[in-house]
Amino acid sequence: MAQQTNDFSQGSIPKNILSLAIPMTAAQLVNVLYSVVDRIYLGLLPGHLALTGVGVTLPVISIIMGFANLCGTGGAPLSSMHRGRGDKEEAERVMGNSFILLLIFGVAVTAFFMLVKEPMLYLFGASDATFPYADAYMTIYLLGTVFVMISLGMNPFINTQGFGKMGMMTVCLGAVANIVLDPIFIFVLDMGVEGAALATVISQAASAVWVLRFLTGRKTILRLRLECLRPKAARVRRIIGLGLSGFFMNLTNSLVQILCNATLQGYGGDLYVGVMTIINSVREVFSMPIMGINNAAQPIISYNYGAGKYGRVCEGIRVNMGVSVACAAFFWAVAMLFPAQLIQIFNREAEVVAAGIPALRIYFCLFIPMSLQMAGQSVFVSLGRSKQAVFFSLFRKAVVNASLTVILPIWMGTTGVFTAEAVSQLLGGLACSLTMYVTVYRRYRNQPDRLPDAI
Repeated sequence: MAQQTNDFSQGSIPKNILSLAIPMTAAQLVNVLYSVVDRIYLGLLPGHLALTGVGVTLPVISIIMGFANLCGTGGAPLSSMHRGRGDKEEAERVMGNSFILLLIFGVAVTAFFMLVKEPMLYLFGASDATFPYADAYMTIYLLGTVFVMISLGMNPFINTQGFGKMGMMTVCLGAVANIVLDPIFIFVLDMGVEGAALATVISQAASAVWVLRFLTGRKTILRLRLECLRPKAARVRRIIGLGLSGFFMNLTNSLVQILCNATLQGYGGDLYVGVMTIINSVREVFSMPIMGINNAAQPIISYNYGAGKYGRVCEGIRVNMGVSVACAAFFWAVAMLFPAQLIQIFNREAEVVAAGIPALRIYFCLFIPMSLQMAGQSVFVSLGRSKQAVFFSLFRKAVVNASLTVILPIWMGTTGVFTAEAVSQLLGGLACSLTMYVTVYRRYRNQPDRLPDAI
């Protein structure tokens, strides 16, 4: 029954996408609460040093999420393609190999960052005043890396089978736990940043247990089984190759965050590093619903591509692009109209608000073209086109954004850092979406349905 219910080659494409998008978008919004709620509570502490210190750790968190995406966004679409072709056994082996990779990367990443965390945090923009906060938060957070990897990396395998509500519960469980535990640990037990990190680790552990319990249970279509865990080199290469897009997106985000923090520290000091921490928090909230839509469209597009139904693939692309742009337009309007209110959610100090308003408006002024890149890149991933997906991840952040972040502040000061992001959103969005249209949409738009070449 579950197999028939979640056959994405049947029924309305918009309905299929929305049936997953609603719970997955809600889940993405809730997902940001893991880190954003920490920053909201820490912003209530006197001054802005605690908030700024935690902001310095964001590149590390982004890298950890990148490794989770390497396995999750690489394995889940590939698994969905095999399921669309009727090869359930290989779909399960892809999931099992992805799980093993998550465990390996989780242990390796924890050990590496523990060894280099002090010089790394100073490199990432910490000052003598903010380092104690950054170090305290990072040390505890790293101890829960494996939990983060499992909850973030395996949840896509729930969503890609059509269990959007169950995937949403994964995120909601951890987020609710974090919201409840944060004030207890930070204020009642007077643990400060250590309490925020501990609450996050416990919450992620709860989510990880939930994911594993479902994927090993009876309700799932694809089951995580011991005999599917043994890695195979060719399969691992396909998983990693397809997951490199999500990995490089997080890695280049981390690179730009490091450059931004270091540049802002030099031109504006801790105040502007704190402003960037707030803006990054707002960006996470604004981006997650769009990512939820993209993630909902991925299994639909992948499944129909695996089944050779190209007309449904193109319809899925249209729905994905249209809804993503509409969502981005709404958040762009919020950023332009209510910048002060957004900043005051995290900190109400007059100097922070005054510096943050123009910075936030510049940062988000071209957010709508950015949604075109997010949607276009998700299409490349859905169809297994890892090279294009990786290229556009690197192009926007590593080539355009990173270069401008170094160059523009020479003439524009701190304003140049925020302008660099806006320019990269425009160039990256246009380049990715136009390439996707020419190389994918036009190719399959009038092509008759048939079984594609072997995956």
